[in-house]
Amino acid sequence: MSVVHHRTVQIDGHEVFYREAGHPDGPTILLLHGFPTSSSMFRRLITLLARDYHVIAPDHVGFGRSAAPAVTEFAYSFDALARITSGLLDQLGVNRYAIYVQDYGAPVGWRLALEHPDRITAIVTQNGNGYTDGFVEEFWAPVWTYAADPGPDTEPAVRAALGVEAIRWQYLHGVPDPSVVDPDTWDHAAALVSRPGNDQVQLALFRDYATNPPLYPRLHEFLRTSGVPVLAVWGRNDEIFGPAGATAFARDAADAEIHLVDGGHFLLESHLDVVAGYLQGFLGRVLH
Repeated sequence: MSVVHHRTVQIDGHEVFYREAGHPDGPTILLLHGFPTSSSMFRRLITLLARDYHVIAPDHVGFGRSAAPAVTEFAYSFDALARITSGLLDQLGVNRYAIYVQDYGAPVGWRLALEHPDRITAIVTQNGNGYTDGFVEEFWAPVWTYAADPGPDTEPAVRAALGVEAIRWQYLHGVPDPSVVDPDTWDHAAALVSRPGNDQVQLALFRDYATNPPLYPRLHEFLRTSGVPVLAVWGRNDEIFGPAGATAFARDAADAEIHLVDGGHFLLESHLDVVAGYLQGFLGRVLH
């Protein structure tokens, strides 16, 4: 089994925690996590990939073991998260890499790709939207309303997403056998979100999510013109980013490989072997 290193560096004055495994001379895979988790969501996938690849999985600022400065000390936005991630890659000397994105990791990854399109060797999206098709209206309507008019009337609906039951729902909903999902996953995520001041961090990112769909046309143009290989492997029962978000990639990415799996939002918790099988086959074809 590959050794996973757990490291921390300073980027723009903030501590950034990341997991790293595999030989640095191998093709690099950058794993970008979503809400409300951290790089811990990739803990089992990393060891499988590290046999053939150099793997880096950071915690976004405000998440996991990275710094979580108050909103008065750091302007939380997806631009800011992408800037920190880009700084980490520069410090590590990584200038060519594939991205695996999930949930919040998707808008971070899209910004990295649009800033330096020549650096992206492949894209893997696992329940990470790049099209408006995939937004499930029932989940997202309160987010759009809050982003357009943040205040005491619109905040309670999105603040509810920070509670342990809502986080538990994200992990279990759509999973055919919920008993395979480790309860430590949602307890750990809920504990981190419950840290003093972290609610304001998450609310800031909820407000900023509205900046992501306007980037999608540029992403689609990148997919059409670059020919970058794309794999979309998706939990078809996800009621945050529905399966239409996966199939949409076929419109712009030539020969996009799309797989809908009988699972939910956090597919690695219930279908690790399935995802890893698709991923290793895809990466083996496009990177070697």
